[in-house]
Amino acid sequence: MPEAEPAVAALRLEHDSSAALGVPAHVTILFPFLDAAEVDEQAIEDVLGQHDAFDFDLVSVETFDDGHVYLAPTGAERFVALTDSVWRRWPDHPPYEGAFETVVPHLTVSDHPLRCELELPIRARAAAVTLIEERADGRWTERRRFPLRDRPG
Repeated sequence: MPEAEPAVAALRLEHDSSAALGVPAHVTILFPFLDAAEVDEQAIEDVLGQHDAFDFDLVSVETFDDGHVYLAPTGAERFVALTDSVWRRWPDHPPYEGAFETVVPHLTVSDHPLRCELELPIRARAAAVTLIEERADGRWTERRRFPLRDRPG
């Protein structure tokens, strides 16, 4: 989510442990996912290619019960639809290992309680889903971007 990086990069680097490992600002579609060797990129492309790109805004700072602080997007149902599609294709990989009854789309800014002021809304466009994978050294890197359908209007 490059549109959010200027507003959240420094905050995430200090307060979100995944940022220091190379995970960019994002809204998760499905985690955990397949081991790198098991990934069928064509199957991912087929699933994600059925979804249209969409605009959304990050509109509020919220806190989960466990203390994680996040930005909530408008159009959450569009992110949930992406998650549901990928999960249907790989049913052995439920979101967050099935730990939560409901998937809440979010952009994590802190993995612990934190009061923060951000200039919102942040306008963004979901035009692609980026597959990232963990390297042997524990850092995360982009493997491939899968575009969503770009339809005018």
